[in-house]
Amino acid sequence: MEEKRFYITTPIYYPSDKLHIGHTYCTVATDTIARYKRLCGYDVMFLTGTDEHGQKIEEKAKEAGVSPQEFVDKIVTGKGGILDLWKLMNISNDRFIRTTDDYHVVAIQRIFKKMYENGDIYKGAYKGMYCTPCESFWTESQLVNGCCPDCGRPVKYAEEEAYFFRLSKYAKPVQELLETGTFLQPASRVNEMINNFIKPGLEDLCVSRTSFSWGIPVDFDPGHVVYVWVDALFNYATALGFLNDRYDDFDKYWPYVHHIVGKEIVRFHSIIWPAMLMSMGMKLPNKVYGHGWLIIDGGKMSKSKGNVVDPYVLAEKFGVDALRFFLMRTFPFGSDGNFTNELLISTINTDLANDLGNLVSRTTAMVEKYFGGTLPAERETDALDEDLLGMIKSTRDKYEEQMEAFQLHVALEEVFKLIQRANKYIDETAPWILAKDESRKARLATVMYNLLEALRVALVLLTPFIPESCEKAFAQIGAQGEAVTWDKANVYGVLPATVTVHKGETLFPRIDMAKMLQELEKHDKPAAPAVKPVLPDVSIDDFYKNDMRVCKILSCEAVKKSEKLLKFTLDDGSGTPRQILSGIHKFYEPEDLVGKTVVAILNLPTRKMMGQDSNGMLLSAVREVDGKEELHLLILDDSVPAGAQLC
Repeated sequence: MEEKRFYITTPIYYPSDKLHIGHTYCTVATDTIARYKRLCGYDVMFLTGTDEHGQKIEEKAKEAGVSPQEFVDKIVTGKGGILDLWKLMNISNDRFIRTTDDYHVVAIQRIFKKMYENGDIYKGAYKGMYCTPCESFWTESQLVNGCCPDCGRPVKYAEEEAYFFRLSKYAKPVQELLETGTFLQPASRVNEMINNFIKPGLEDLCVSRTSFSWGIPVDFDPGHVVYVWVDALFNYATALGFLNDRYDDFDKYWPYVHHIVGKEIVRFHSIIWPAMLMSMGMKLPNKVYGHGWLIIDGGKMSKSKGNVVDPYVLAEKFGVDALRFFLMRTFPFGSDGNFTNELLISTINTDLANDLGNLVSRTTAMVEKYFGGTLPAERETDALDEDLLGMIKSTRDKYEEQMEAFQLHVALEEVFKLIQRANKYIDETAPWILAKDESRKARLATVMYNLLEALRVALVLLTPFIPESCEKAFAQIGAQGEAVTWDKANVYGVLPATVTVHKGETLFPRIDMAKMLQELEKHDKPAAPAVKPVLPDVSIDDFYKNDMRVCKILSCEAVKKSEKLLKFTLDDGSGTPRQILSGIHKFYEPEDLVGKTVVAILNLPTRKMMGQDSNGMLLSAVREVDGKEELHLLILDDSVPAGAQLC
């Protein structure tokens, strides 16, 4: 008999200093699946964690004036960090891994060396286009309009000594794996991976870096650090004790592993990951499921786009369970979903307040009103009962089919068919009329019991989605012990005949949409940037003494031994190139500025900067946002000719 074990993972998250509701989507879904499997009697291991190495972390820590370790510690374990967010959202993970954990570091070094020794990792030199935010190398053919195909941001040329993984060696077996139709889901992702990545030709993968130091050292070659796709992907195995001494349950759980990931990293989990596991001679995951994004303002939620939605604010306003429910109920898991506050409020009012909450409230209120809170044992059945009783017995199987396929929104639809049928049953049986006839007390008790049984089954099936609310509702309808178990969720007549209810607080109060939208608007408005006061007046004659000219950037390069300075060679229209140095390297990479049209003040005295002449000053706009300086170089339309004077 196969062991009832289930190992489920989320991707380990890059530590972001601005968490948004999109971060919670994948983890809440994974938590829901883990809770469902536990409900079904499985021994579940649920893993999540943080991916803490890389060039982005090193650069951001430097900007913040702290060490990389201090930077990630604050975001992961500090107030309002990732661990706090998971606690807020009632995430039931069994284990949390950080790629800076010492046991993981040791295991990754051993894994890297093993693939090197079996010939699947070799030393070479990388030359190509690199996206720093995504920490990904791309070929020219993969770029979209010259930008990263994942995030749409500019890439830059990179060249460095590196180790490579022989990904090309595994192209055929990986394609065969994808074509099974069971490894990667939903099915729409399969053709995308094969047609966009495998058929054009898999190139060997860069798996070490020398241009930064914040990473796991390659222990047999100082100066190299293990790149993210070895470091991060193997967390799923190291967290179980693979090649380390921290844990000892790899053999117990690894045969039952399932990965839930966002669609932007499906390529890494469905192509690179199985290829590396093949290299290591390890069992492949049972399933990789790539879900969609939460979309807002026409694009994926992103701090850089300024369209984030704060989960702390939403949880405070609506409650954690209502927020969890909305995420799972509203958006088909596997497709993108358009997030709006209006949709959130409407879903809570319709499903939770009107349907579920109202059913709990009306049923318990009627039992208290008509029977003092405890039903009598006498019963009187009717043909009107048959449809509802049939759904009580059949809903679990329909729900189970959808949950096993990770179609969480469809599983919820099955539960709400039962809830809506129970609400309709109240109208059909008219308990308020039965209560007026003493001879119909047995019939009235039957109606109440049937409603309580429908609620019991619905609440058992809703437990993985809204666990705290279901616990409260069980207490209200008098359900406990085996009555709230999976085994009894397709059986009628589990509650005691003389069940006692305890009408409690309203589980999901209706929300005044107009009023709530006004409150949320206050939170959604970004903080006004700090604006410096206007300087004292100057005469128009003094203003005209500044010779501001349009210039074309002919070349731009970083100044050696300077972290801030860029050296510009400009066409100012005079026929003689002009050199200006500007301390804007923190905000711009030199290769991104070549060819741009800018404005410079030309009639400033020459000054020495790092031993070099600077003949003028480029014009920029500067402001402070959230305590951080932002700088925007004044860039004009290219149609404006060099030498044109501003007036």
